[in-house]
Amino acid sequence: MHKPPNASPLHALLWALAFAVGTAWADEPAEIRALMTRGDLPGALERAHKAQQARPTDPQARFLYGFVLMELKRDDEALALFTRLAQEYPELPDPFNNIALLHARAGRLELARLALEAALRNQPGHRAARANLGQVHLMLAVQAWEQAAASGPLDAQLLRRLEAARTLLACAPLSSR
Repeated sequence: MHKPPNASPLHALLWALAFAVGTAWADEPAEIRALMTRGDLPGALERAHKAQQARPTDPQARFLYGFVLMELKRDDEALALFTRLAQEYPELPDPFNNIALLHARAGRLELARLALEAALRNQPGHRAARANLGQVHLMLAVQAWEQAAASGPLDAQLLRRLEAARTLLACAPLSSR
């Protein structure tokens, strides 16, 4: 950022304060993520909560707070927060992606699929949402194959598909953003 030319001393001071506040916020997400990486989820939650309170209309601050809530398995709170974000900023794909993760974690696979499709309507190239949609489709396939296996005599081909799909699902969890 550059100071505007011919600014009054008061304007220059206000500009410097705005720059300092913006710079401080720019470091906050990285610091919160660093706390999470070190395993200090309570510390990350406290920092994220303070950041959200300081910037209540900032979607990034709110998103980060929801992300920490997800990591703490406070799913109902995180889902409510991401749902509000998706309602207020329906063009953003990331809240929909995390809504899908929370639905999938709770076994609500159809709702997860719908949320991921909304994320991809907003940003077709959203890599995490695209990968997660594949995972959810695979989870839905496992669910359908389990129902098919339970409804009749054992079918070797069906059992092989089920085992292969379960192996794939065990390899990589859904990805948040």
